[in-house]
Amino acid sequence: MDSSGVKTFVLDTNVLLHSAASMECFKDNDVVIPMAVIEELDKFKKNSDELGRNARRVIRHLDRLREACPACAGDPEKGLPLSAVNQEATGRLFILSAGAVDDGIVDEADKVFDNDLLLESPDNRILRVACFLRSLGRQVIFISKDINLRLKADALGLKVMDFEGEKVKNFDRYTGFREKSVSPQLLEEAYSKKELPADKVPELLTNEFVRLTSESDEKKKILLRKHSSGSLIMPSHRTDKVWNLSPRNKEQRMALDLLLDPEVKLVSLMGGAGTGKTLLALAAALQQTLHENLYEKILVSRPIIPLGNDIGFLPGSKESKLASWMQPIFDNLEFLLGGEEERKPKSSSRLSIESLMNSHKLDLEALTYIRGRSIPRQFIIIDEAQNLTPHEVKTIISRCGNDSKMVLTGDPGQIDNPYLDASGNGLSYTVDRLKGEAVFGHVTLRKSERSDLAALAAGKL
Repeated sequence: MDSSGVKTFVLDTNVLLHSAASMECFKDNDVVIPMAVIEELDKFKKNSDELGRNARRVIRHLDRLREACPACAGDPEKGLPLSAVNQEATGRLFILSAGAVDDGIVDEADKVFDNDLLLESPDNRILRVACFLRSLGRQVIFISKDINLRLKADALGLKVMDFEGEKVKNFDRYTGFREKSVSPQLLEEAYSKKELPADKVPELLTNEFVRLTSESDEKKKILLRKHSSGSLIMPSHRTDKVWNLSPRNKEQRMALDLLLDPEVKLVSLMGGAGTGKTLLALAAALQQTLHENLYEKILVSRPIIPLGNDIGFLPGSKESKLASWMQPIFDNLEFLLGGEEERKPKSSSRLSIESLMNSHKLDLEALTYIRGRSIPRQFIIIDEAQNLTPHEVKTIISRCGNDSKMVLTGDPGQIDNPYLDASGNGLSYTVDRLKGEAVFGHVTLRKSERSDLAALAAGKL
């Protein structure tokens, strides 16, 4: 293996399971997959979930690489050309075994493996390959999404990194909203015409909101959204009350404006607990499905962590299996169907929910079975989308058929998936990649409106 200025990236199993294309992301550098990683991929290849699909895709890529250069497969000097699977990747791929490098490690790491990091563990065998390459003078960078493994690698003196190929830089910068001070004349023009030409605030993205404040009087303000037509327009008066629900702050009003606009096919709502993400989405769904007949039904789903676990192990029908992890949806529906001013008994709300489900106006579905579907004329809500990978979100969004609308809700600060973080999850990735598109809108909700206690907990704990 040539070491002249070329970096060597050693990949952990979870990197390949997270993104099957990860081995192609290192351009003209060398990529090393330890044999222990191949063994672990073999354990996942029969799974029907996203991990299994990624494992199978990686294995197929490796087979294509082997076929592209049969003479290189067993040669640790030549490596396999990554350009066989991606023309932009001009580096080489090596598959090395920890057993084959036992005699090569002569530094302090050797003592650690003898005493503390026994080779019965696949993780330790992966680390041993990285240490061996370092002992040869290679510029080794160990890539893993496992924090504990990164800690062990760092303790061994290896340079470590998380896989950042699908991470969003400055993911919290775009909130879908900004504020700007303007001249009293411009504000008066906005008030009188109820809109402004887009060139008056040229830095705005499509479907981004702006609150204009008078430079002479801070009490004079107006909220506008950059429409796909190019004009800055006020939020629709329809946002004043949606399914007996009135917005309690400007962010909720902005969210409802996007949710009620049929031209905006994809809406993402971020926010902490109690900010109203799911409640607003369900209110807009009920309004447009039951009252306005824009959509045939409402489809609601939440990811199981890890995505794709078979719910068949739970007793009962599909509905009873879904009931436990869809309870937050039921809570919001009970609130909405009970009305805000004259609250109905809870039993009446539950009967209303059952009636919606029996009439197939409301469907609860597991994301496990969404692949391969085409979903036309439905209002689709994907709750807790921060627990999805970028590839999973792509798969879900691509299910939208004609005249469907999809809403992604979630809080990047509350992630249960062990290999995702605030900047690397599918929700943040979607916002970063689609901001400014005519069919996409995003709002970050800031204030908790659930209760005083919930707001206190969100702000202080």
